[in-house]
Amino acid sequence: MTLDIRPVGAQDKPQWAQLWYAYLDFYDTSLPLAVYDATFAALLSDDPHAPCGYLAWQDGQAVGLVHYLFHSHCWHPEGVCYLQDLFTAPESRGMGAGRALISAVYAAADARGAGSVYWLTQDFNATARKLYDKIGEETPFIKYKRPE
Repeated sequence: MTLDIRPVGAQDKPQWAQLWYAYLDFYDTSLPLAVYDATFAALLSDDPHAPCGYLAWQDGQAVGLVHYLFHSHCWHPEGVCYLQDLFTAPESRGMGAGRALISAVYAAADARGAGSVYWLTQDFNATARKLYDKIGEETPFIKYKRPE
């Protein structure tokens, strides 16, 4: 089985949407269809501030996705990269897709000169955290947000 990581393309919307629906289901959330359409359009944009995305393909089937974006940072004048969403289909976990997608984001950040890459995960996401503990560094920060 060959794993291929490539940027999300216009022809990939059905496969991408299937994975993103599954990702949001994992977190017990849903979004209006307009958000799916706007997100996919942004992934195809040439705007340097728009999110970017990769899909992991195995034997012609999309098995994982990652979304990331670059932003300014007061401590890093070159900017930083935020890995916003990462998902691997349950039947494909443990086969290297998650690691390969994160490596692709690391490479994109390096190419852009933004060596700092960070992401968030929920504390109960034990399966993903096994990988993150191998390729990342856990920080002591606690996330706060504005109440809805």
